[in-house]
Amino acid sequence: MPTNPIKHFLQFSDFTRDEFEYVIARASVIKQKFKNYEIYHPLVDRTLVMVFEKSSTRTRLSFEAGMHQLGGAAIYLNTRDSQLGRGEPVEDAGQVMSRMCDIIMVRTFGQEIIERFAANSRVPVINGLTNEHHPCQVLADIFTFVEHRGSISGKTVAWIGDANNMLYSWLQAAEVFGFHLNVSTPKGYDIDPAMVSTERYTFFADPSEACEGAHLVNTDVWTSMGYEKENAERLAAFDGFIVDSAKMARASKDALFMHCLPAHRGEEVSADVIDGPQSVVWDEAENRLHVQKALIEYLLLGRIDTK
Repeated sequence: MPTNPIKHFLQFSDFTRDEFEYVIARASVIKQKFKNYEIYHPLVDRTLVMVFEKSSTRTRLSFEAGMHQLGGAAIYLNTRDSQLGRGEPVEDAGQVMSRMCDIIMVRTFGQEIIERFAANSRVPVINGLTNEHHPCQVLADIFTFVEHRGSISGKTVAWIGDANNMLYSWLQAAEVFGFHLNVSTPKGYDIDPAMVSTERYTFFADPSEACEGAHLVNTDVWTSMGYEKENAERLAAFDGFIVDSAKMARASKDALFMHCLPAHRGEEVSADVIDGPQSVVWDEAENRLHVQKALIEYLLLGRIDTK
């Protein structure tokens, strides 16, 4: 058992670069064990509780499968299966759940919800997604870039889309890893300055210019979960923001394309890009599994030999 105080992963800036580099190194080792069908069960008799107030495919599958592959157990709870759906205070839920398990993943709405939950938890809490941050996805994205191109430090990442939870986690990652972010958002969907604590980004009104020389081009759906009523308005506002072959041609010759999925071909990305040779979206999706296994291991066991 680690002797250090409980550590949570609620937003990307919660870890130092050294910690991330350790987790990425462990993810590589753990992934190789998985590919070699090597049994690795460091978390026997440990339990992960997964609290979902927002539904998901990749988040649930990667956390649940990952915990089983580490030898532990995973329990799925949604608002129908817990008192949270009946108005139980978040603070009470944190107190109770953390007395019955070893680690908790929460996928919810406002960041303040998970912050309150973690403040009352006796075990580590991981942010599976909030309206403001999506740190596990960006960790998987960076791991994927490292696998394909090496260090992301000093590189340029283009973000094409609205200022959402992915972008805010990317902005924190830029500060931690020392890369630059080219950001292009439509009018009315701009960055909230109160959410940003880095100068490692440049805004471009023209999304094509944002892609110029980028080593990684990243986008997301134009209408995220919870904003479905705005779909028609968003489609109009995002006209011209599709990541297509013309935009990718302005990026670096060896640029990668990423998308956290699900994707809508013909809206935020063209089919020839997401299904083309520069796309690493399937590696990116799979790597959620491996980096989260390394993250859970680190939060529960601390640093271990990376070999």
